[in-house]
Amino acid sequence: MVNNTKKLSNKKYEQELYRLQVELCKLQEWVKLKGLKVIIVFEGRDAAGKGGVIKRILERVSPRVFRINALPAPTERQKTQLYMQRYIERFPAAGEIILFDRSWYNRAGVERVMNFCTDKEYHKFLKRTPALEQAIIDDDIILIKYWFDVSQEVQATRFQKRIDDPRKRWKLSPMDMKAQELWNEYTEAKEQMFLSTDSKHAPWFVVNSDNKKRARLNCISHLLKQIDYKEIPFKEPKISKSKKRKHKPIKYKYTYVPELY
Repeated sequence: MVNNTKKLSNKKYEQELYRLQVELCKLQEWVKLKGLKVIIVFEGRDAAGKGGVIKRILERVSPRVFRINALPAPTERQKTQLYMQRYIERFPAAGEIILFDRSWYNRAGVERVMNFCTDKEYHKFLKRTPALEQAIIDDDIILIKYWFDVSQEVQATRFQKRIDDPRKRWKLSPMDMKAQELWNEYTEAKEQMFLSTDSKHAPWFVVNSDNKKRARLNCISHLLKQIDYKEIPFKEPKISKSKKRKHKPIKYKYTYVPELY
């Protein structure tokens, strides 16, 4: 993993983020026009910054086009279904981009390390996933997979910040508290996952996320290059003004929010 130690100023970051978010809006219009179907998978270490990247992607686009999925633990009923079933039902229709904040790769990561699945289920997943992803692509769905890599030291620092900041404590989970202790086990699970599922038709793209701002810019920039889109000319609409007419206001006592600031 190559670390870029050159400092990125806040001004440069904001300028680049603005430019990339404009491009995301252009991509959005192209996806709608052409009826494209896109899936973007976000995986990686705990506290690797996946959520921050997703937030910046969604910040200026339509939730009707860009849809986020962060699935909770499966219900008892879902545990008896085909493993991929609850993910497939959230796949895109024409004109949609689906983001998975964690995905079916839970089985190759946390489920494997925490013994939430059997050896048979785990090996079956690794064997079947490349063929399944080929089927997804054959159905004209664009599939893009990102793995966010973070060093053990940076991960530990980010966990401590979550503990210290009341606004971030909700991000902590029992799994997070085991991430440092089981660092080597997660490393082995990741390496085996890559060996089995880093295919030519659905490759993994690794994002160096020790620096959050660089990771956001690098990931969004790379994402935009994965889909061949064109800018659709913007036709500026005319804002029509209301016609002047006499209006007798209704007497009503409104309840206003107190102005404390």
